[in-house]
Amino acid sequence: MRRFILYVSVVLLVSCAPKSEGESVEQQMFANPLFAGDYPDPSILVDGDDYYVVHSSFEYYPGLTIYHSRDLVNWRPVQSTLHEYVGSVWAPDLCKVDGKYYIYFPANDKNYVIWADSIDGKWSSPIELNIGHIDPGHVQGEDGRRYLYFSSGCYIELSSDGLSTVGELKHSYEGWQIPEEWSIECFCMEGPKIMKRGEYYYLTVAEGGTAGPATGHMVVSARSKSPVGPWENSPYNPIIRAKSVHEKWCSVGHATVFESNDDKWYMMYHGYENGYYNMGRQTLLAPVEWTDDGWFKVSDGFMTEKPFAMDYDEGVESYCLSDDFSQGELGKRWRWWKESDEGRYSLEGGELRIKAKGSTIDGSCPLLCTPEHHSYRVTVDVRLEGEAVGGLALFYSEKMSSGILADSENVLSNLRGWQFVTKEMVHSGSVSLRLENRENIVDMYYKSEGGEWQKIENSLDVSACHHNVLSGFMALRVALVSMGEGEVIFDNFEYEGLD
Repeated sequence: MRRFILYVSVVLLVSCAPKSEGESVEQQMFANPLFAGDYPDPSILVDGDDYYVVHSSFEYYPGLTIYHSRDLVNWRPVQSTLHEYVGSVWAPDLCKVDGKYYIYFPANDKNYVIWADSIDGKWSSPIELNIGHIDPGHVQGEDGRRYLYFSSGCYIELSSDGLSTVGELKHSYEGWQIPEEWSIECFCMEGPKIMKRGEYYYLTVAEGGTAGPATGHMVVSARSKSPVGPWENSPYNPIIRAKSVHEKWCSVGHATVFESNDDKWYMMYHGYENGYYNMGRQTLLAPVEWTDDGWFKVSDGFMTEKPFAMDYDEGVESYCLSDDFSQGELGKRWRWWKESDEGRYSLEGGELRIKAKGSTIDGSCPLLCTPEHHSYRVTVDVRLEGEAVGGLALFYSEKMSSGILADSENVLSNLRGWQFVTKEMVHSGSVSLRLENRENIVDMYYKSEGGEWQKIENSLDVSACHHNVLSGFMALRVALVSMGEGEVIFDNFEYEGLD
């Protein structure tokens, strides 16, 4: 991720430069975000010396991608664990019990669990838990009994194997009363996460609404000596909150509190970046300290936009969004919109072939990746077969997508669904296309074989392409589009951050 301020140079998740394995780094200054781009509702598992994180995946499939780190700063994808379409996947919870790994998640007013014997092994198909509500949070008591909490402040007991529910739903927590004069979206308690320290269980929730006013979303905590309550609210509530519309990070909330493998405490949460809401909710990190009377709070002087010191000495492997499609399998950077159809595409000879589908960008179920910079350039080579139309777009949802496309001989512009030929007869079935987003103003280019880059007349302002305008909790993503009839062949996808 960009925007780390370091005393020495390191290679981060989006960097394509190599670094020697095992090279150590002294204490550095870390600057949020931890995951730049659309990585909402983080759930972190500390597993010995390893950290694993999973986020909401909504309508992007394969879903529930697990990321791994050894130092909390440098992250790489392990695998996507959900391949069967079950709807829009909201806030998950990743946990480990008796040597097995579980992800609990809601989708389409239902709750599911998937499990595996190893984090990088084969994950089960989703198992429906026959209960509604959203945002399941797992906790296990000292007696071994397991429970799921939900956004309503209710909980239900789980079977010993964690794959079914036992008994009835019970109410346990009312939340923390938000002052009436505060500007919030709604009370909307959500995202329960529970951990144990000493004699207390600590329940952390979000309140105030996921989006809406910048000051709405917040982190709230309570504690109990039992995993099922009663709960006592923290005197430090809200633990963190944007207090002004002028702050860099807005609508901050949905936190997991955890102890690192070097005995320090942190809080992982999410927030929108002021001026760049269309990037989605980005994953953030804050240091946490404990008071003498057993409450946690963010460390004195901490501000989400202010760098703070961290230690790490791991060697960092390279990882970047560019893809030459030569690996023989679709890279972990890619997600399909509302489908996970393995039979729709193939990788042959360093090219990605996608069967054309639908007559609109959203109807084509495009292939998506998440941009991680305020400004960036994406380029791809496109070859058309049959009556296919293909190209590059910036995609939010059915409500908004725009981009530059090509048919067998023309270059087309698509402006929020209004599609037309913008350059006639400028290629013969093979063309390179480019989108260049500079602080939310997007220019579009094409290049015929043997030619130079040519800018088309149509440009975009994408600053309003976010949840507060369009709803849906999505973010603006880069899309490879294949629609119509035939196939679109993609090669040399290049992503370059311009910040």
